[in-house]
Amino acid sequence: MNRPIARTFGLVVLMFAVLVVFTSRWTIFEAASLRSNPANARARLAQERVQRGAILAANGEVLAQSVRTRLGTYERRYPMGSLFANVIGYSYVNPGSSGFERYRNATLTGTSSNGLQGLLNQIDGVTAAGDTVRTTLLPSLQRAASEALAGREGAVVALSPSTGAVEAMVSSPTYNPNEMASTQGEERLEHAAGSPLFNRAVEGGYAPGSTFKIVTLTAALNSGLFTPESMLSGRNGILISGVPLHNDENETFGQITLTKALALSVDTVYAQVAERVGKATMERYMDLYGFNAEPKLEYPAQEMSASGEYFNGQLTPVDSPLVDVGRLGIGQDHLKVTPLQMAEVVATVANGGRLMVPHIAARITNPEGATVQTIEPQVQSVVMRRSTAEEITTMMEAVVKEGTGQGVQIPGVQIAGKTGTAETVLGQPTNDAWFVAFAPARKPTIAVAATVANVPGYGATYALPVVKKVLEAALR
Repeated sequence: MNRPIARTFGLVVLMFAVLVVFTSRWTIFEAASLRSNPANARARLAQERVQRGAILAANGEVLAQSVRTRLGTYERRYPMGSLFANVIGYSYVNPGSSGFERYRNATLTGTSSNGLQGLLNQIDGVTAAGDTVRTTLLPSLQRAASEALAGREGAVVALSPSTGAVEAMVSSPTYNPNEMASTQGEERLEHAAGSPLFNRAVEGGYAPGSTFKIVTLTAALNSGLFTPESMLSGRNGILISGVPLHNDENETFGQITLTKALALSVDTVYAQVAERVGKATMERYMDLYGFNAEPKLEYPAQEMSASGEYFNGQLTPVDSPLVDVGRLGIGQDHLKVTPLQMAEVVATVANGGRLMVPHIAARITNPEGATVQTIEPQVQSVVMRRSTAEEITTMMEAVVKEGTGQGVQIPGVQIAGKTGTAETVLGQPTNDAWFVAFAPARKPTIAVAATVANVPGYGATYALPVVKKVLEAALR
């Protein structure tokens, strides 16, 4: 073969290789991203002809299903209306999809493979059908949390400490996803007061107040710098970062143990603890708990927020000079967290120091009813020693037995909990109220975090009753 012919042959081979790469890119390797691209009208219209798989609650109740229309297309329906709206989301050709519907779109439309099976189905004339997803969500807990919030701005998350299963996720105000099927309903909801389409449970950033003392306590005890019986001054007005810090109601204490200070929520004690622990150690334990990164929940990344210190809307490392570690340690400074994050914190303590990856799906079955995937529990991180978790549990029990959380007591059940109240408008009685808890304290089956935003009172008054309703529903 002479040189010109060889060059021509090589050029032909190269062009053929480029052709194979680009056709394979869109038909196989990047088929999923092409299908999910909102600008792809063909993909959106094709989805109307797919019998989208159902989404079921843990007990088998239908949360979402596709109904065939007179035109031979399918339309999504949500039998429980607003009850699961923010966690499940919605799926329509217009305006698109959100929430769990969006994250599990490939599974629910039967396109979770590389696209080859979908192409063969089209050639064979086979009607496309998606897989069914059974979730870990419990209607009884979801209903209890929703009714307890009673339409006030806030959110509730309930987790199984040992598995990470999301058993309830409520955001308020909420909406009816069935209304998104019409243009009028979509426009009304997108501009509705209270931003009902916003899932506060995973995206809302709230100051956690004293519930964050659990994180500070973890760093203090697990590092060996403190014990539950370590004594510090609870005097009002102690200088923190050169500025006096005042306890609630300007209450002052003498020397007091960390256990007693947690039960009574003494800010000056835990601010001192955070300063002695230091920024590096505080940041390390925050990272282990999942702060400073998007949650690992099976949920669209665009619809979740990382918890941590924020300045000018940007997540900021704890070692930044901007961070006041003492006030960070009591859940103030510029700290913003999601209810999911605080549920993960108490679930970790309840699970002996092991943080489990949170998940909503439990099992996936194909159109023939065969199980194609079972979601197994996964450890995200080991945050602390089991002995440290046991010490914190005892201290949180003291909060419920003799401290600020006494109102959550349920006869015959030991509960470990922590109140939190964060001032959101300086000089005005406008707070983010929190309560976090797990029960039964020594054999936990549920961990709950609740926040009620912009209220004129304390976590014990506004958020604690919400958590109590959920615990009562779970422990019946």
